[in-house]
Amino acid sequence: MKISNTITIIVGLVCTLGFSQETQVYNHSNKAYQDALALYNNQQYQAAQSLFDKVGSETTDYETQANSAYFSANAAIRLGQRGADKQMEDFVERYPTSTKRNSAFMDVGDYYFETGKYPYALKWYKKVDQSGMSRKDMERFNFNSGYAYYQSNRPDEAERYLRRVESSQEYGSQAKYYLGFIAYEQDDYNTASQSFDEITDPKILEEKMAYYQADLNFKSGNFEKAIEMAQQQMEKSDRREQSELNKIIGESYFNLEQYQEAIPYLQKYRGKKGRFSNTDFYLLGYSFYKLGDYESAIGQFNKIIDGNNSVAQNAYYHLAECYLKLDKKPEALNAFRNASQMNFSEEIEKDAWLNYARLSYEIGNAYEPVPQVMSTYLEKYPKDEHQEEIQNLLVDSYITSKNFEGAMELLEKNSSYASAEVYQKVAYYRGVELFINTNYEEALVAFSKSLKKSENPVYTAKANYWNAESAFRLNRFEAALKGYNAFKNNSVASQTEEYQNLDYNLGYCYFKLKDYPNAATNFKKVTNSVSATQEIVADSYMRLADSYFVTSSYKNAIAAYERASTLNGPERDYAAFQKAISQGFLGNNEQKIVGLNEFISRYKKSSYRDDALFELANTYVKADNAARGIQIYDQLIKEYSTSKFSPRALLRQGLVHYNENRGEAALRKFKGVVSKYPNTPEAKQAVGQAKLVYVDLGRVSEYADWARTLDFVEVTDAELETASYEAADRKYIEGNSDAAIRGYEDYLRQFPNGMQALEANFNLAQLYFAKGDKDKALAKFKIVADSAAGEYTEQALTRVSEIYVSKSDYRNAMPYLKKLEAVSEISQNKTFALANLMKGYYEQKDYQNTLAYADKVLAVSGIDNRIKSDAQIMVARSAIATGNEQLAETAFAEVKSIATGETAAEAWYYDAYFKNKNGDYEASNTSVQRLAKDYASYKKWGGKGLVIMAKNFYALDDAFQATYILESVLENFAEFPEITAEAEAELTVIKTRESQTNSSIETN
Repeated sequence: MKISNTITIIVGLVCTLGFSQETQVYNHSNKAYQDALALYNNQQYQAAQSLFDKVGSETTDYETQANSAYFSANAAIRLGQRGADKQMEDFVERYPTSTKRNSAFMDVGDYYFETGKYPYALKWYKKVDQSGMSRKDMERFNFNSGYAYYQSNRPDEAERYLRRVESSQEYGSQAKYYLGFIAYEQDDYNTASQSFDEITDPKILEEKMAYYQADLNFKSGNFEKAIEMAQQQMEKSDRREQSELNKIIGESYFNLEQYQEAIPYLQKYRGKKGRFSNTDFYLLGYSFYKLGDYESAIGQFNKIIDGNNSVAQNAYYHLAECYLKLDKKPEALNAFRNASQMNFSEEIEKDAWLNYARLSYEIGNAYEPVPQVMSTYLEKYPKDEHQEEIQNLLVDSYITSKNFEGAMELLEKNSSYASAEVYQKVAYYRGVELFINTNYEEALVAFSKSLKKSENPVYTAKANYWNAESAFRLNRFEAALKGYNAFKNNSVASQTEEYQNLDYNLGYCYFKLKDYPNAATNFKKVTNSVSATQEIVADSYMRLADSYFVTSSYKNAIAAYERASTLNGPERDYAAFQKAISQGFLGNNEQKIVGLNEFISRYKKSSYRDDALFELANTYVKADNAARGIQIYDQLIKEYSTSKFSPRALLRQGLVHYNENRGEAALRKFKGVVSKYPNTPEAKQAVGQAKLVYVDLGRVSEYADWARTLDFVEVTDAELETASYEAADRKYIEGNSDAAIRGYEDYLRQFPNGMQALEANFNLAQLYFAKGDKDKALAKFKIVADSAAGEYTEQALTRVSEIYVSKSDYRNAMPYLKKLEAVSEISQNKTFALANLMKGYYEQKDYQNTLAYADKVLAVSGIDNRIKSDAQIMVARSAIATGNEQLAETAFAEVKSIATGETAAEAWYYDAYFKNKNGDYEASNTSVQRLAKDYASYKKWGGKGLVIMAKNFYALDDAFQATYILESVLENFAEFPEITAEAEAELTVIKTRESQTNSSIETN
């Protein structure tokens, strides 16, 4: 540090450079030389230089020439002319015997020293011959050289020269000052203090020494003396030094643990060039912390960014404690995590780890799975006194984070970590998780493991129930019935929520087993229940009616269908249709006709409308009103050309004409069946009926010619074909799958276009599918699905669509899904088609059709929440893709209320996203925390949520949380480059802004 007044005194001694004496030494008669010298001494260097050059070129006197060259070069240096240094070097070379030679080096060095060009000064001082110098010149030379080295940041060389004049009367105080300051800057406080104590110049002592002695006392640990000296110096100092003195006083009080006194001084410190270091923030933050002012402490600690030393570790640990005091647990988790990742203090590191693990369990963790946190702690501190606590939290963390798969793996490897009851509970929840994901086979395995423990009767009951549900979904109805009964016989079953649907499920199980009396008994119990929902009651009435219908109890069936229709269930049209059919079975054909006509008039969009038209037409024909029957058949064919009943209607029309001896009309209908619906069983029957008409008309050869044009009719080997098909079908009915497969394959090889080819392909597809060979099944299902509408068309379309969808092959699935939508009569199949058409359009980025089909799905009554949430998520994602964030916000709010799994994670992320956009940062953070706690296994959404959380914290003026979260994202989410790219960009912006006030931040 340079003392300007002192240096002015020093350089003032040399500014004349002896030039005023030149007039006396060189008193030549040459007037021009004397004039040039006068101009030079008056600092008129340009004029003097010109005159010296003229004198030098005109005189023959060696000394005058040498002196003229010397002063001309000196003038050039003072004028800053290019080549001035070279000119002086030329002078020395040309006049080696000149008395000015050594003076030239010294004079030029002094000139550069005077103008503050210290590297240039040193260049010329190095040329000086010190052997013939006077003591006074030698002292000046040594001091100037030492000071020039000091200003050139070369303290070792500076010290060597300054030591030579530390005893000088003229330069001693200045030399001691700089020697002391060199030691001070090198943290050699004893040497610095010794040098400063030896300074006697009162001007130097008055100007600077109190400040540095205060700082030296502080750095030497003499804090009370430092405070005293700094306070004495305060009024004498400028604003910058006052800031530094406040720092000395504040830090001294801090080290004396007088935090109340420290705070005002630490607050007055203005930093280095307006920028503070992490240590500055720590001192003030810790002072507030010790006084219990946690908000103010956080306000300082959270400015500490990029800290990686013991101060930072200590700060982050105490920052975490401050957050805990204010019940800000997510923020505390981040700070403890940061402190735990530093090893400057093992005690702080371990305690931070413990608190990080506990908080992770309590509130969730978006950076890494909570079980992983616990496992890492156990590995890091295997003999810790908290081992049992952390083991328990580890098991519970799997459960609370719904990572039941991980919990099962852990417990099967470490059975000592939990009791048998905990294992039973975990296995049960793993089974439920697998069930929800439709993985029923593995769900059965998990429920079986749970049932083997049977420690807790409630979970035993629940496991039996869901075990039965899994078996039911796999069409293993006998096993399902056994499970339901085991549940029913459990003494605590009635205490579970599953119990209220037991009769309903038993009813369906008996219904599927074709045990209709028992099915009716259980469904009747449901209809009398006061706790069952109206939806379940309505459905139970429907199945009760079906059970009566199948067992020919038609009057009871009619009453039950009537009751079901009054409950406004989704199958009201079906009930009306079945009532009319039941009247027919009771022989009440007139009532049947009335009922079917009412049905056709009322339910114009019912999937049973084509059934009703077909039944109505049949009933008219049976009631000897063939003309009306034919009209209804025509209506059916016109409105439902792709229905399975259309070829049957044409065939029936042909039969009516044939029975009434209208042979030509009959032939037109039979041929119509063949041309419009080839390869269907009806087409093959039509060929047989046409044959009878041709025989009756005596035109057998005409029939033969026509039949040969049909590629799906085998006109020979009919008996062989029948025998071949029946052999395969018998094995199928017996349940001998392998033999049935071989039989159907043989049949299709021999009769690829046989009468039963379509049914054979369908049955073969079903067998392949049941064995898990979906590729073979797909090929056969496609044959059926691609044929004209028939009895198996809907089932085949459903299976083809299902297989393609399971492969996420929407491109191939879409045509079949559209066809299924058009022809499906079963509501579940239609819903399946709508839902997957919605997803298919989304995959194709056709967002308008996605939204249209989502609306169709949501319009279906009685759909479960999983399908409903799928539709809402499609609406939301399409809205995001098309920039309609208002619609997206509404849709995601709906999804959040009903979704599970990854869909719910996505919804919670967008909940945080929209709250951030709306400026509701605290609420946005709450949503991210919910995402971290309940959906930690969905890492992508957790990472995206953390970026939102970082933005929230920065908006809330918490730079530590913001930067720490973003750095953690970069560290832990590398597999998601789009997330890390956003985090890196946000981090750069924050650090650039914060570096303007924090000198500890590295922005490169």
